[in-house]
Amino acid sequence: MSSRVYRDAWGVPHLRAESADELAYAQGRNAAVDRAWQLEVERHRSQGTSAAFLGVEAVEWDRFARRVRLDDTARRCHAGLDPATASWVGHYVDGVNAGLAEGAARAPEFAAAGLAPGRWQPWTPLALWLTHHILFAGFPGKLWREHVARHLGDAAVTLFHTDGPATSGSNGWLVAGERTASGAALLAGDPHRFVEDPGIYQQVRLACPEYDVVGLAVPGVPGIGHFGHAGEVAWAITNAMADYQDLYAERLRRRGAAVEAYGPDGWRPVRAHLETIEVAGSAPVEVEVVETDRGPVIAGGPDDGTAVSLRYPPRVTGRLGFAALPALLRARTVADVDAAFDHWVEPVNVVQAADTAGGLLHRVAGAVPVRHPDNRLRVVPAWEPGHAWRGWHAPLPRAEVDGVAVMANQRGLAAPLGVEFAPPHRADRIRHLLDASTAWRAEDMARVHTDTYLASAEPLLALLDGLTGLSPRAAALRERLRRWDRRMDAGSVDAGAFAALRAAVVRRFAAHPALAALADPPAYPELFRPWLALAPRVGYALEALLRTGLPEVDRPALVRAAVEELAAADPGGSWGERHRLAPWRALPAPDAAPGPELAGDHDCVLATSSVPGVTDVCLRAPVARYVWDLARREESRWVVPHGAAGVPGDPHHDDQQPLWLAGRLARVVTDWDQLTEERDER
Repeated sequence: MSSRVYRDAWGVPHLRAESADELAYAQGRNAAVDRAWQLEVERHRSQGTSAAFLGVEAVEWDRFARRVRLDDTARRCHAGLDPATASWVGHYVDGVNAGLAEGAARAPEFAAAGLAPGRWQPWTPLALWLTHHILFAGFPGKLWREHVARHLGDAAVTLFHTDGPATSGSNGWLVAGERTASGAALLAGDPHRFVEDPGIYQQVRLACPEYDVVGLAVPGVPGIGHFGHAGEVAWAITNAMADYQDLYAERLRRRGAAVEAYGPDGWRPVRAHLETIEVAGSAPVEVEVVETDRGPVIAGGPDDGTAVSLRYPPRVTGRLGFAALPALLRARTVADVDAAFDHWVEPVNVVQAADTAGGLLHRVAGAVPVRHPDNRLRVVPAWEPGHAWRGWHAPLPRAEVDGVAVMANQRGLAAPLGVEFAPPHRADRIRHLLDASTAWRAEDMARVHTDTYLASAEPLLALLDGLTGLSPRAAALRERLRRWDRRMDAGSVDAGAFAALRAAVVRRFAAHPALAALADPPAYPELFRPWLALAPRVGYALEALLRTGLPEVDRPALVRAAVEELAAADPGGSWGERHRLAPWRALPAPDAAPGPELAGDHDCVLATSSVPGVTDVCLRAPVARYVWDLARREESRWVVPHGAAGVPGDPHHDDQQPLWLAGRLARVVTDWDQLTEERDER
């Protein structure tokens, strides 16, 4: 197969081929050459084999991947693909296999880890997609609610509803033509995920006689599923915060060599077998994989008396929605995008799209089961028939676009489908900023992307403002925070003082005797600890806890103690000195310098998240920013936190980071004459 590879000044690959299948091959080969280490790490994670070269720290993930049956589910979903989609995915996999050796030779991590590149299977891209999204809906939150109910009673189940950050989220906004300078729509936003190096998104252009699309691809997955511009139409998504995964309490027992589970129809045999996880530098670990009629067991087992199983749509239906990916590439209108997303399964997203004819789209896409309301809140008993799934929500919600549409994980379009959503602050602030003009241009959108106003500071500052009898130093700190503009700018010392006060309040709240019963997390796998630790839960729910709280907690007294503690310690330094980027790397550098200082916070439009009360280091942030211009695609803009290349030392490994840190965007190049041809790929 032949194709041509071009690069722009940022090293972004622009791929041309004579057919869609040849282009899929070229995309796979390019991803392997540019991102071989990243692709192989994710392949091993999807198989539960990453501990074989990453060591004991990867065992918990590998155990989960095997127990939840990621690779086997991907096989099932691949077997259910229509022939045309299966062929298209197969050409991508062939390209990956053709490029892995060259990519591995460029990547020093392979030698450092003692890893040789392997071989991708036809279903591997589907397995990577599942790996990226299996925790996306935050099902471990149900384990937390069960923990709260057990110790504080059923009435407290919703006490820690954060309407706050989880593992992922996004901002997105659609500005209709009547609100832009060109008269054509603009589509902009930024997905928020854990920041990884290399990044989760790869800027790419895919061109063949059938289509020409620029966008953000997931390395290891063909096409451009989340954020793309096809010239005549563009699309983008955010996490809908829907609840579509269920946890079941299981009763298991051994009967000789067999395992049985107690369900609505009594004891029934289940599928069970042993697997072995190889661990670099340590002994192998055996894992018992058990699957009941509800789903794979992810916690506990036959010897523990009780266990928890996970039921999730791809495992149930054998569908992952990959037919949407080639359909999106071929889309020419909003109606085409709408039809493509009818195939979508996981994750459940809010979709926005616009086309050059003035068409606009704002809808939810994905598979959400119909079931008992308790399923959405807690772990439910497997033996009660009322908790079975009863079909699928359809049609999913959609809305007309009236000038501006904003999606920021808030309780809105997808509210009937979820439990916890993001606070309204980001969505409200974006809409407020967009209302300031009716002549928006693509280059103006960076002002929205980088806004640092923190509306969620209000309840803490209000309690602080109402205190009397403070010590002189505490009163002086209060006066500083009264004058603070509530912007989490990196250079702001007042923002740093607010963050320090917030952390002190979180720690005191978490240490309060009223919450003592929640201090020790339940005995679930270590992988779920971020959802089960008390301090992060208090930190994320602080705004709600300060507004309503617990009757036993004297909130003004708690804030008083925190501000006096802080004033005595005389905290100095700016917010950026506390709030530094810490990207995840599969092989962390032991001598890595502190990351760059960041502005923003988890409730700012510039959503750079930490864990208040635990650490101010930033783990989750915009992993890309984009602006799609429907008037002229070449006026579109984008940026990623690092760069186009996944190879340390490559000139394009982190050359976009100065732009990203400064809130600037690179122009999307569409003129082939402005690109540099690399070579033919075969």
